[in-house]
Amino acid sequence: MTPSEFSLLLLSVFISVVGQFFLKLGALKLGRVHTGNAASHILSIMTTPELLVGLTCYALGAVAYILLLTRVNLSVAAPSVSIGYILSVLLGYLILKEPISLIRLVGLSLIVVGVILVVWRK
Repeated sequence: MTPSEFSLLLLSVFISVVGQFFLKLGALKLGRVHTGNAASHILSIMTTPELLVGLTCYALGAVAYILLLTRVNLSVAAPSVSIGYILSVLLGYLILKEPISLIRLVGLSLIVVGVILVVWRK
């Protein structure tokens, strides 16, 4: 993967992670969904600013990913976007104060090693 391709990957992942973060903020604003409030929640999704920002970021991230796929094999691009998991966990920890267990740190470390092995060129 060339530096420009890697930059496009990071852009796609970063925008998608920001989208996930805003979707979480919007979901917290909506509250817990159950059968009695599901219909109203579906309508609220269209008017909750955080959810709209999150969905927009997802769309922009998808466009960047499509551009990446024009240049990189799917067998490299698809596993590489898993670095978004690491960024999501970090955002959850730093901003939403979500705990990170030792086993989760081990799992994230394995993801990092896996991505390095997938994109490694001889």
